[in-house]
Amino acid sequence: MSDRVPMTVAGEAALRKELNRLKSEDRPRIVQAIAEAREHGDLKENAEYHAAREQQGFCEGRIQDIEGKLSNSVVIDVAAMPNTGKVIFGTTVTIVNCETDEEVTYTIVGEDESDVNSGKISVTSPIARALIAKEEGDVAVVKAPGGDIEYEIDKVEHI
Repeated sequence: MSDRVPMTVAGEAALRKELNRLKSEDRPRIVQAIAEAREHGDLKENAEYHAAREQQGFCEGRIQDIEGKLSNSVVIDVAAMPNTGKVIFGTTVTIVNCETDEEVTYTIVGEDESDVNSGKISVTSPIARALIAKEEGDVAVVKAPGGDIEYEIDKVEHI
């Protein structure tokens, strides 16, 4: 995984916060649970011990995953860039469906930050790929399973 991963400032902060919590709160709690479970005797039939060890595995795996992502990340602060009106990574874009006039606003973020329910879409999603490098007033065609969908770019914001 040597490819550079684009990430917003907020996305990096969220990962660092999660990493800090895993290391300073979750890891010590799990170690304590393992120690307590060991005191109960036979480890082969000790469900608490096995559950704590499983938690430890998940925790350590997530720590490694986050550290790997952070080490390969390229943090892009879109607020520090001049607003050219073009859609780029990190911008917030308001688009209008050309057929239904339905308006939707998305922020284009890294893959790990995406959450459609909160209006954040991955830079690798079909919608984001169709929007990148377009400007306000342009029409972007999104290749969808049900056919092509045209969206007009209403507003591009650097938030």
